[in-house]
Amino acid sequence: MDINLFVSNSVEEKSELYTSLSDQIWSFAEIGFNENQSSAVLMNALKSEGFSIQSGIAGLTTGFMASFGSGNPVIAFLGEFDALAELSQEAGVFGHSPVIEGENGHGCGHNLLGVGSLAAAVAVKEYLQSHPEVKGTVHYFGCPAEESGYGKAFLVREGYFRDVDAALSWHPHILNVVPHGSTNAVVHATFNFKGISAHAGAFPHLGRSALDAVELMNVGANYMREHMVDQARLHYAITNAGGISPNVVQAEAEVTYLVRAPQITQVQELFNRLVRIAEGAALMTGTQMEYVFEGACANIIPNNTLESLMHQNLSALGVPKYNEEEISMAKSFYQCIPEQTKKESTYLVGPQLGSILAERPLAGFIVPYSGENLRFTTSSTDVGDVSWNVPTAQCLISTLAFGTPKHTWLTVAQGKTSYAHKGMLLAAKTMASTAIEAMLNPSIIEKAKSELKERLRGEKYICLVPTDVHPPAK
Repeated sequence: MDINLFVSNSVEEKSELYTSLSDQIWSFAEIGFNENQSSAVLMNALKSEGFSIQSGIAGLTTGFMASFGSGNPVIAFLGEFDALAELSQEAGVFGHSPVIEGENGHGCGHNLLGVGSLAAAVAVKEYLQSHPEVKGTVHYFGCPAEESGYGKAFLVREGYFRDVDAALSWHPHILNVVPHGSTNAVVHATFNFKGISAHAGAFPHLGRSALDAVELMNVGANYMREHMVDQARLHYAITNAGGISPNVVQAEAEVTYLVRAPQITQVQELFNRLVRIAEGAALMTGTQMEYVFEGACANIIPNNTLESLMHQNLSALGVPKYNEEEISMAKSFYQCIPEQTKKESTYLVGPQLGSILAERPLAGFIVPYSGENLRFTTSSTDVGDVSWNVPTAQCLISTLAFGTPKHTWLTVAQGKTSYAHKGMLLAAKTMASTAIEAMLNPSIIEKAKSELKERLRGEKYICLVPTDVHPPAK
């Protein structure tokens, strides 16, 4: 039987299960390192499919590895299932409407991502069972805290990808495309300043303001922005302003920073500069500063060999058919998107296609693969750490109305739609078919490994997470 047909049958036969799992994880909406229910649901589903489970791997209480098969090649699927803080939103509602104000929500579609990868792993398992002459092992990695904490960096650092020959993943998106590109590496740290409290009216000279230190650090960081590469980014949030009383000198204040840059060495250098700025702010204000390393991840190393194969399978499988009810729902969400965001999305596809998608905002096409033109995106993902060590490919599959901005209530609201589920199942089929073809053709894996070696040009992987930093214990 044709591989695509076998995989499609496998995935469709269990589509109701996969939809149910995804919707459950959507409702849990657990943020990084706290995905206890989500992780348990996925482990139980894989256990029922005959996978062996190792839980709590690499010190990640919600991380796990599920395995089936024996021998080489070893293909890994990457599953994520963390939500975003304070993005609670009712499903299917065309307006901002939190389920519970201040609670979490799946603003990046990881409820779909984790289950789509699971469905792919199960399909490959079923192929191995149906073809005992085919040797190989399939791993499913339950990867916590992609949004902040970067669980895959810990998995790589602790050696969990040493025996893996290729890794596959996907992500919910507004288009159907196998991207050929790289991302920013990132370092996340929180800076805590401690000063001396005093009566701001009577004895201000006795106080040392921690809030002044935070503000001076931010000023220094602003000046640094002019003197870093164009693709680099600095983001910050003041997480403790020292209280609400202006007549009290703030004895404690805190700010958290994300530093991004295209290369590992660049982000290291920028982070070290930021630390010196924080030290300078403490020196100027007579306060004490210490920082907590929150997490980090590497930039993505693309792999044309695996990406081309993935694109071929995506093209062979084709996009889902959408009914008029789904088109109407997507159009209602499209109308909620800010105009400037719509314009930015139109730049991706051009004005002609953009006008078509404005009327029917579900991508009923596959973007051509562009292996010659490397595309850079300023976002970050811990898939990058995997890609430095193992040939890795991802597909982006339409689960959202065209133009939908991620990390917003609009993404959360569409997380349980029928068209989101269809995209999840297409992603599963694409990854599974790609994995099976790689298993059947060892030359593909050898070519992918050679390409990775060539792209690295002798550069060694550096895990940006220091060896003395460990995942939080829960």
